[in-house]
Amino acid sequence: MRHSRRVGRYRYLEDVAIADCAIELEGGDLDDLFATAAAALAAVMVDPATVPVTCKRRLALEAETRDLLLFDWLGELIFRKDRDGEVFPVADVTVAGDGPYRLDAVVRGAPLDPAHMELRNDPKAVTLHALALDSSERGWRARVVIDL
Repeated sequence: MRHSRRVGRYRYLEDVAIADCAIELEGGDLDDLFATAAAALAAVMVDPATVPVTCKRRLALEAETRDLLLFDWLGELIFRKDRDGEVFPVADVTVAGDGPYRLDAVVRGAPLDPAHMELRNDPKAVTLHALALDSSERGWRARVVIDL
């Protein structure tokens, strides 16, 4: 698994979804974009600066299209929050394939701990509403909406 310098950015979009959280993502490549998506989702849940890195998990997913792989990726991270009570602001991600697409990742984070972490929102699911993933001149861009 390669460890690349993360250059991705994200911003929350106020005018896309009223009761949800819309996020616009940018990454230098697909690996960076997917790692940035994990960081953005974690920042929806907690202040990442308050999360010690105390656990590491390996994850693997496969989907027929890149956008559905992104959907499944964020859904898996929300599932891990719900099932295991863990949040992962750091991810080393590799996306490969030409349909189906495969994601291999190592995520790092910690169990949710209200006594030591600044909790923010409790995401319920990723939605297909406004889901987009495209290449751009500077790499890759995506838009996702998270149901809170």
